[in-house]
Amino acid sequence: MNEPFLPIGVQNFERMRTGNFVYVDKTRHIYEMIRPDQGFYFLSRPRRFGKSLTVSTLRSLFRGKKELFDGLWIAENTEWEWKPHPVVLLDFNEISHDTPENLKLGLEENLQDHARKNEIRLKSSLLKGQFRELILGLCHKTGTSVVILIDEYDKPLIDHLGKGEEALETAKANRDILKYFFGVIKGGHVSPALRLVFITGVSKFSRVSIFSELNNLEDMTMAETYADMLGYTREELGAYFPPHVRLFSEKTGIPENEIMKMLEWHYDGYRFSKRGIRMYNPFSVLSALKQRDFRNYWFETGTPTFLVNLLRETGWHLPEIETMRATEAVFSTYEIEDLRPEALLFQTGYVTIRDVAGRLYTFNYPNQEVKTSFLEILFYSWTRGLRDRSRFVLLAGYLRQEKYEAFIETMSAIFASIPYALETKRDEAYFHTVFYLMVCASGVNARSEIMSCEGRIDLVVEFPDKIYVIEFKCDQSARAGIDQIREKGYADQYRQLGKKIILMGINFDSEKRNVSEWKTA
Repeated sequence: MNEPFLPIGVQNFERMRTGNFVYVDKTRHIYEMIRPDQGFYFLSRPRRFGKSLTVSTLRSLFRGKKELFDGLWIAENTEWEWKPHPVVLLDFNEISHDTPENLKLGLEENLQDHARKNEIRLKSSLLKGQFRELILGLCHKTGTSVVILIDEYDKPLIDHLGKGEEALETAKANRDILKYFFGVIKGGHVSPALRLVFITGVSKFSRVSIFSELNNLEDMTMAETYADMLGYTREELGAYFPPHVRLFSEKTGIPENEIMKMLEWHYDGYRFSKRGIRMYNPFSVLSALKQRDFRNYWFETGTPTFLVNLLRETGWHLPEIETMRATEAVFSTYEIEDLRPEALLFQTGYVTIRDVAGRLYTFNYPNQEVKTSFLEILFYSWTRGLRDRSRFVLLAGYLRQEKYEAFIETMSAIFASIPYALETKRDEAYFHTVFYLMVCASGVNARSEIMSCEGRIDLVVEFPDKIYVIEFKCDQSARAGIDQIREKGYADQYRQLGKKIILMGINFDSEKRNVSEWKTA
């Protein structure tokens, strides 16, 4: 049996449909998008979520390659006209953008390459003019409207964020070039020659900064119709992947129902609209089924350096990420000069929608893969110079086994090894943040800043058979933490679960820069 895995790229749809790979059929969504005679669309999704594969599918469809769609929804349920259209693909994964000059050259090379393949001569010496000539030339030569596919449009910008002032200036210059370049699409002579414009990216810069002239660009990012267009639903996982789950089970001895639960725990949870539908990360699911192991695959493909730096620079209280709230504006606010952590966290996939009340959105980590990996990176960033960078992984086991002394000793040893030069203000918030990062990065199911009727619980750690309710104090006493848990009734909401409840108070001494006392009850 072939493995259901293929690295995502703009050529891969044809490779998948001509080989024995699992292809989750999303052509119903694609048909809804392309059914009108003309459409200009933008779609933002986190990396490795199938944006490039969608672009590849559109490319094959508009080239009229009907044979590749045999058995798929669009071929079986529609009267789609398999008429070839000229397709212009701009893949910014492959276009140089390390400098503004190279971005211009890269775009020009791409346009010239399309022109040569179609025997069209571009006469203009200006980038914008060449783009216009290519579109109009293709339309005139073929007598057919043109399809423009733009993949990862924002790479020339986000690749330069979080790397200092000089890199920031490069990002701004690249932004101006893109704004100038994309303006061609809306031109009065060019627009009538277009059948479809489809633009993808991770981030969603405001229309003023990039797409100011494309006032007819429809944003699909939060549209209910396309909420499950990228990624896998639970139903799709159950429909397309049982043979591979069965093979996983046969090779590892893990029951199939447990494999499904683990796939959900690690990789499910993304939500892209007000609807409650949640999506699995496709890259991680495919990787887990191929490797027959539950690892943090999505995170291994990239580190969000610029986002980590931004969180440090803005002084974010990291435990608040789990209870972050924002209005709908967070989905469209993204400016190089005014980067907002809330917008970046959501658009890059590190948090997702948990609940919606009117115009107010509440966010949380989508799943265990993202939470564990992201907080481990944040832990290393907040404790740079830490001598022993691996002991925190022991914390989960100590809590699971109720080895309190070993747990506190390990935590104290980690605090003691944090270089003094890193510290600016050792207060309760500082200790809370580092403790939270350590425990969550160890892989346990931990949540911080949980609201109760009487206040906020500092930390709750949950296991199948027990729950820890933890309260932090600074320069007070561990008993004060226990007393607060009892007085505020923090544990009451968990009593109906039938699990053992352990109360833990931890006091930090700001002079000793470490734990001074702890108690359980």
